[in-house]
Parts: sequence; C-alpha cells; structure tokens
Amino acid sequence: MVSGFFVRAAVTATKELVTACKELCRVSSVTDSGSRSTEALLALPDTFTYSEARRGGLTEHQLYRLRDDGVIEVVSRGLFRRTDTNIPLTDIDLLVIARRAPWATLCLTSALARHGLTDEIPATIDAALPRGTYRPAVRAPATWHLFDPDTFEVGRTMVPLDGQTSIGVYDAPRSIIDAARLRHREGSELVFGALRRWLRRRDSSPSELLTMARRFPQSERTLREAMEILL
Repeated sequence: MVSGFFVRAAVTATKELVTACKELCRVSSVTDSGSRSTEALLALPDTFTYSEARRGGLTEHQLYRLRDDGVIEVVSRGLFRRTDTNIPLTDIDLLVIARRAPWATLCLTSALARHGLTDEIPATIDAALPRGTYRPAVRAPATWHLFDPDTFEVGRTMVPLDGQTSIGVYDAPRSIIDAARLRHREGSELVFGALRRWLRRRDSSPSELLTMARRFPQSERTLREAMEILL
C-alpha cells in the first residue's frame, strides 16, 4: 500500500509538473509574441496602413491585439496610428488625406484660412490634386479640386503632420491666385478679402504676386485691377 501511495504521488507530481511546464511555455510564447509585435510596431511610421503593418512583420492577430490593448487606434479604414504620438486631434483629417493621397494640397478657402487671410470656416477641407489623379474615398470631410499638372507645384509647400507624414499647402500668393481664377465658383468676396489682408502685410510683394499670376491667365487681370483699387 505504501508503494502504491508513492506511485500515485509520483504520477500526480508528474502531471502537475507537465501542466506547469505547459503554462510556462504559453506565457513565454505570449511574451515573445508581444515583444516581437512591439519591435515590429516601433519600426513602423507613427501612422501606418494595414499593408505596411503586414509587410513590417505584424500578423493580423497581433495588429488587432495592439488595437484592443490601446497601443494603436484606427483613424480610418485600413489606417492606424500609435497612441503615444503627439498628433493634434485637429490634424487627424489632414493626416488621413495625406496618407491616402500623397499629392493632396490644401487650397482655396482651407489654405487662405491657414494663412489667416479669411475668417471663413470651410465646411470641408479644400484639397487639390493634379488633374488625372485618382481621388481616393476618405472619411475625412474633403472636397477635391483638380488642378492643371503643369502648374500644380507653383507655390506648393509642405507642412509636417507627424514624424513621417506631411501634407501640401499652397502659399498665400498662390492661394489668392486660385481664389481669383475660380471666383465664379468660390465668390468674389473671398479673393478681394484675402487680397486686402495680404496687401497690409509688410512681407507682401504685389510685383511677385503678379509675376506668379502670369502663369494663370484667368487671374492676372482680376488681381491687377483689384490692386489698382486697394493700393
């Protein structure tokens, strides 16, 4: 009987040891998986697409586990960002647009508002693309404008949104020119109000504005006549 007791005890101890080993292996596996997913995440941009995550070594399970744990968040369909970034919430829509359309450039009322040349608050984000470029579907409230590819980059500058992503924005003179050439659609008050404010600035240069406007024949005469009144 004593012998049988020790046999049963040995069997029980063996089972407990096997169970403990299995649990240790499971925890180790989860830890290793978490470590690998963290390393893969840190190698990605602050904002990244699903495809970039997969190419970077994250499995679909790891990706959505990171989401459920609050390490990343979904900003748009198939677009994620790390929650430890410093992107202002007001720039999330711009970030979505920039990631979906790298050539997107803030223009017209959106650009003028950014330069402090209008008090209008656009209901949607005015974003220009070269004519013939695909206009992606985005959740952000965007209005796409198709501009001539030959002059698309005139006055185009870049504004950083995070460590890896920037969005185009037209400078003040180009934004005024676009408002002038599209005044039949945007309204004359937009261009005249923006031009009036711009001319009051010490760094404004009417001659440089007219030189740029020669690239856009629809706007030069309108701006020249307006400046004759305002100056």
